[in-house]
Amino acid sequence: MNTHVSSRRGKELLRADRVFRSGGGLAWLMAHAPAGLFHHMLDRIDHGLDHGTLEGHLPDGSVRILGARGAGPTATVHLHSWSALARLALSGSVGWYRAWEHREWSSPDPVPLFDLFMRNGEALGSVGRAHGPWRWVNSAVHALHRNNRRGAKRNIHAHYDLGNDFYRLWLDSNMNYSSALFVRPDMSLDEAQTAKVDAILDRLDLRSGSRLLEIGCGWGALGERAVERHDVLYTGITLSPAQAEVARSRVAAADLTVRSRVTLCDYRDVEGPFDAIASVEMVEAVGQSYWPAYLDAIARLLRPGGKAAIQYIMIKDTLFKAYAAGSDFIQAYIFPGGCLISESRFRALAEARGLAWCNRQAFGRDYAETLRQWWERFDAVVAAGKLPAGFDDRFVRLWRYYLQYCEGGFRGGGIDVAQVTLVKKG
Repeated sequence: MNTHVSSRRGKELLRADRVFRSGGGLAWLMAHAPAGLFHHMLDRIDHGLDHGTLEGHLPDGSVRILGARGAGPTATVHLHSWSALARLALSGSVGWYRAWEHREWSSPDPVPLFDLFMRNGEALGSVGRAHGPWRWVNSAVHALHRNNRRGAKRNIHAHYDLGNDFYRLWLDSNMNYSSALFVRPDMSLDEAQTAKVDAILDRLDLRSGSRLLEIGCGWGALGERAVERHDVLYTGITLSPAQAEVARSRVAAADLTVRSRVTLCDYRDVEGPFDAIASVEMVEAVGQSYWPAYLDAIARLLRPGGKAAIQYIMIKDTLFKAYAAGSDFIQAYIFPGGCLISESRFRALAEARGLAWCNRQAFGRDYAETLRQWWERFDAVVAAGKLPAGFDDRFVRLWRYYLQYCEGGFRGGGIDVAQVTLVKKG
């Protein structure tokens, strides 16, 4: 692999290290504190594990069993250095990732560990969240990634322009980068992704000639399917040039009348009206400050009686306040500027704009399965030496960690995915 900085792919995401490595010195000092300090921290973790079991192999050679009081996953962690707990105490999930990157902890399967911490998130409270100045640093860095027009382009580029050749290797054949919907347990990933797209389209009452807008069109899977199924006049928008290139060719091939289009455009700048709007896992990239602008756009662009079908990722309302007050691993390294939805807050904003909230369907376990298949496919690509040039070992480890971290989150139930129909009142 080519690891030269000038040609390294994914460097925009790995650049977060320049900020978050700053806690390493204090973490090293803390690691040399009396072992009793770390056992006290383990006591706090033990107290918060109401569901599931954590088997910890500690740097002093001892083994501790934490939790084991209620049903749940069993996770095994090997702490190779007390620095891992120091980083966790200082910088939460950002520090825990940094510790993993530095091989200060390992696990034969990290998914149950992430499941365990999410499943017990309320009882654990502030354990595992950044504290003091590191919380302020994390929040300040996240604030720098605000999704104004300029920031939104930069944030989208950092993640989605890793390259079409990269995503094509491990996504399904239609390149859906969002949760599949496993209507039947024996479905392939391709079949389940098609079922997800069809579920979105079925919400919109589309007819031949309907004007359909997709906010965040990805690589064009939904647009292509909508044109094929309903002969709609489709408009897809994205801020990613790499995605737009693929989406344009796919939609053009499906729409022989050349009435549809894909354009590089911010959702705030679209002109309507439209009969229907689809938006699949795009709102998480908007950021909490811009939820009103996003919903304003939907309300403005829909004709009276029109419908919008939204697929969104949410975090439990009981966890949202603490989550939104800082910056977690995903926001720091994977989706700069992103924020999971507080469903109650988001719904209130939608209804205040005359958008009725209808037919909500949650399917978080399906996202866990989607992520499991993604990281297995990704690992197979890496093992076969098929990863495109420019992705170094640090990026590979980051990407695997990200996919497994998210799988554990959905299995733990603290985060979920849902579809809802918003109907504009006449």
